[in-house]
Amino acid sequence: MKEFVWGALALIAASSTTSARAADLYGRTYTSNQRFDPYSWAGPYLGANLGYAWGSVSSNPTEPSGVAGGVQAGFNWQNGVPWVFGIEADIQASGAEETFAPWKFSNPWFGTLRGRIGYAFDNVLFFGTGGLAFGELRATTFGLSETHTNAGWTLGAGAEMGFARNWSAKIEYLYVDLASNNFVITGASNGYRFGLIRAGVNYRF
Repeated sequence: MKEFVWGALALIAASSTTSARAADLYGRTYTSNQRFDPYSWAGPYLGANLGYAWGSVSSNPTEPSGVAGGVQAGFNWQNGVPWVFGIEADIQASGAEETFAPWKFSNPWFGTLRGRIGYAFDNVLFFGTGGLAFGELRATTFGLSETHTNAGWTLGAGAEMGFARNWSAKIEYLYVDLASNNFVITGASNGYRFGLIRAGVNYRF
């Protein structure tokens, strides 16, 4: 869980900087006698992301880490109030792996299906998210390989900023726990728990 704590602290710091810059930008752009439409988060969106994952394998000393990237799609509901509710799914390719002694563990891919709840300051949205996680854990030793697709859970938080009517950029942190399975080649129950910090862009329809 320490990955979640450190990731959350880093995200809060980055989000605070983003919010301050956004407020300064919009403060220069609009004056009190100008009329503009408030930014809407409602509706479907599609986007891509890139980030870094790091974690550990239960019942084994390996700590796979590496670059991860993929696509996400979701839908938000907002009815003229600052609160935003949504659902989002993503699928990721991951380069997270590590070799320790005779064992090599890797996580070739993973995905999530999450609910989101956030509070919007016009074009800046702060949100929390959580739900289902799933992915593949692969073990290799002495030329033998064994894979299991595990299901688990994820929890995280993030910030998103609309920089155009149809475009937004986000940064978020997720803690992912893929439940353990019994691996024959290790003789143990192994699972993968990891932190993920990533940035992405969304196009809103």
